[in-house]
Amino acid sequence: MQCQSQPELEQLVAEARGYARLGKAADYIPALQKVDPELLSVSLFYPDGCHFTAGDGNQKLTLQSISKVITLALAIMDRGAEYVFERVGQEPTGDPFNSIAKLETINPSKPLNPMINAGALAITSMIKGNSIKERLDRILDFIHDLTGNSAVSYNAEVASSEFETSHLNRALCYFMKQSKVINEDVEELMELYSKQCSIEMDCLALAEMGCVFAMDGFNTETEKQVMPRDVARICKTFMITCGMYNASGEFAINVGIPAKSGVSGGIMAAVPGKCGIGVFGAALDEKGNSLAGLKLLEMMSRKYSLSMF
Repeated sequence: MQCQSQPELEQLVAEARGYARLGKAADYIPALQKVDPELLSVSLFYPDGCHFTAGDGNQKLTLQSISKVITLALAIMDRGAEYVFERVGQEPTGDPFNSIAKLETINPSKPLNPMINAGALAITSMIKGNSIKERLDRILDFIHDLTGNSAVSYNAEVASSEFETSHLNRALCYFMKQSKVINEDVEELMELYSKQCSIEMDCLALAEMGCVFAMDGFNTETEKQVMPRDVARICKTFMITCGMYNASGEFAINVGIPAKSGVSGGIMAAVPGKCGIGVFGAALDEKGNSLAGLKLLEMMSRKYSLSMF
């Protein structure tokens, strides 16, 4: 896959933009309702530093569930894969990302994977540090290494909005605390998780992160191995099997690259050995994925033969 021309990329965005009218911005997090649902942008970042952005590229987005890939990588580096997966499973689920059902029915009672909310909360609880600030700073430092941008931080308004309205996530935490999956104060974990999900960047930074995963944890810009190759491999595997909520199988068929979405409308994709892709389109489908973003990635995958399969 070679660098595309700017007009070609703009044309793909224009073709996909109309799909945004079929969805709506996330309404259960008040701060996310304020974003124009018809915004759409995409960035590609290549290992040689070549990059392109089309659409509303200056618009920032919060990571939301995309951050689950970042904290998974950091938790494995902190604790080791054996520790992590003794407490969180590795299997896809057909349930919604915020479902509590499987926690109640499986034995032992642990989250099925790190990409659903229960699993992500358990993963965040494994991040080392002596305070919320220290743990958040470690997540941000890792993202700075991934993006090469030390200015990336979190959106305080979105974090506060999420913290005040995340009643279902609190229920998941208390259930897992009862089962000894989580062993810390729930409100402290919720504060850290809300800030983690509210980390903010533009599409280009999202594509840069995707490129590091695509290159097996190596940041070609800084020439630094940001994470071990095996950690990047594990994360990309979860992105393929669980990264697009309970539409992951369909996405694997139609697009076929490791990707993780978030309810802000962001998608981070990693085309193995080739490039990273960042997409933002705030209008979501019923499963929580960006409608126009999905269509745009499907068009790009077909046009440039991106699928792994």
